[in-house]
Amino acid sequence: MIDLEQLRGYISDMYSDVARFPRGDFHFPTGRPIMERLGYSQELLDRMPGKAMESFAGVGHHFGLDPLRPGERVLDLGSGSGSDVIHAALQVGVDGSVVGIDMTDAMLDKSRRIVEAASLTQVRFVKGHIEELPFDAESFDCVISNGVINLAVDKTCIFDGVMRVLRAGGRLMISDIVTGVELPQSVRENCELWAECIGGAVEQEQYLELIRASGLRIETCETNDAYRFTQDATLSAAEKFKVRSVSVLAYKPR
Repeated sequence: MIDLEQLRGYISDMYSDVARFPRGDFHFPTGRPIMERLGYSQELLDRMPGKAMESFAGVGHHFGLDPLRPGERVLDLGSGSGSDVIHAALQVGVDGSVVGIDMTDAMLDKSRRIVEAASLTQVRFVKGHIEELPFDAESFDCVISNGVINLAVDKTCIFDGVMRVLRAGGRLMISDIVTGVELPQSVRENCELWAECIGGAVEQEQYLELIRASGLRIETCETNDAYRFTQDATLSAAEKFKVRSVSVLAYKPR
């Protein structure tokens, strides 16, 4: 069994580097180029602060599954430097609200500075773990996440938490990494492979079943063919275990 605190420390260290050195040599693509490749709106990207986009490390574009509406309340699980939070804020407007939750201090410091400079008063960030959401029941219209849930050990707890904080009829829109096969125990106990978005990935049908088990109803699951890892070793592991990015839309029943 993997050590939870050791794993969280490893992941936090890696994403602290993404926050501080966004042009570093990572196993995943970062910045505006990958946002464009994944399908983010050029018009909204042009309105976003460059500092927010430079540390983007998402794996898909889920906003097109069911576009956000003005006035909606949005929660981003694993908000990083705030790229998706700001993207959401531009869509929900000043009458809406967006909350980002993240465990990495460097990311939180960066995202808060960016949002303050951009005067996005409808945005706030909370330090915490996505397995333990510190929010009231039915307090959000939409929960989003991008390439983060695979990094968590207790995914059941995450989806149960999403079900709790969503209003009736609200939706989950996420992009994440899944596999096409069961991973061997040696991979699942490797902190480095977890941080590289492989060790914690779940076989796709099992992943979808975890969402359904929470009570959410899956509407759409799409593969993001535009997403690829960047380093040879990670690419090799991804090919071996049929690792891919998917975007999922699910609703809480009314």
